[in-house]
Amino acid sequence: MNRPGERTRMDTGPASLLLNTLRHPVVMIDQDGFMIEVNAEAEDFFRSGAAILARSRLADFVPFGSPLIALVEQVREQRVAINEYRVDISSPRLGAERMVDIHAAPVSEVPGAVALLLQERSMADKIDRQMVHRGAARSVTGLAAMLAHEIKNPLSGIRGAAQLLEHAVSDEDRALTRLITEETDRIVALVDRMEVFSDERPVERDPINIHLVLDHVKAVAKSGFARKVSIVEDYDPSLPPVWANRDQLIQIFLNLVKNAAEAIGDRDDGEIRLTTAFRPGIRLSVPGSPDRVALPLEFCVYDNGPGVPEDLRQIIFDPFVTSKQNGSGLGLALVAKIVGAHGGVIECESSGQRGTVFRILMPAWREARRKDALHHEEDRPA
Repeated sequence: MNRPGERTRMDTGPASLLLNTLRHPVVMIDQDGFMIEVNAEAEDFFRSGAAILARSRLADFVPFGSPLIALVEQVREQRVAINEYRVDISSPRLGAERMVDIHAAPVSEVPGAVALLLQERSMADKIDRQMVHRGAARSVTGLAAMLAHEIKNPLSGIRGAAQLLEHAVSDEDRALTRLITEETDRIVALVDRMEVFSDERPVERDPINIHLVLDHVKAVAKSGFARKVSIVEDYDPSLPPVWANRDQLIQIFLNLVKNAAEAIGDRDDGEIRLTTAFRPGIRLSVPGSPDRVALPLEFCVYDNGPGVPEDLRQIIFDPFVTSKQNGSGLGLALVAKIVGAHGGVIECESSGQRGTVFRILMPAWREARRKDALHHEEDRPA
């Protein structure tokens, strides 16, 4: 094994060239904590050349007691890959406000070594956007309450007057009265959809088999809006139950699959892929909670459509944002609200070449049950 100073740069072969093309810092830490391997991005990140880094310990760059050091030790002891998101590693040597996502894995070829990949502000940004989505949903809640009172009642009067006029006007003008009736019905339906956001009751949850939910969604889709689209399944059969509300899960995935089918359109090779997976290393810091929340269940809806327009990708879950000609822009906002109410996170990745994927991370039943039990124990009088 290389000792500090023996190797100063990852320049020994194709693998080193590949790592140096990555736009994220990659570091290998040996069993003594020395940074024995670094790529070019790591040199920039740590503000030191490879020769200096090879003679330095990771602990020299991060604060005392940093969770990054604890994470390296955990990976070394358990020999499993672990991800940590939104970890603050700010220090005098690294600078202020250095928030990163950490992907750590053991290096089987080097005993005691751990490989780190650092990503600045990736999942942290997703969490921030999730909070924005929830704030936007609350804004829609207030707007819906106002509209229900200020608009729905007058609309009922307008509709009634139009129906009365329909019997007293000529055939030519009758088309206009029907247009008034249809448009008032459309506005009322829109307000009704917005009022769904005002339901702030706690979500009733049970241990749910996600595959039964997805099978139901697939059956509904194939009998209607996705009858001409191929729907492929890629499930993890050993997945534990998700701690969720079954009806709301169906609502989530029906919306996502319907959007995918509409994005594909009449393409002959249109395909929607539903996947489930267990990601034991995914833990997130959620604003308002000192604890990291485990979201090990990953559910994805892929499609090979043209992708989401670039100007909509960052705001795709905001209310009234849509690329559809007659869309209301409330479907994905409601999906984000439901996922957030379950303590989960939803994200969208899209490109014209690879299509679009909506990825949902949610808590498993066992973890949720254990957490609830701990809360009950804490609330119990001594």
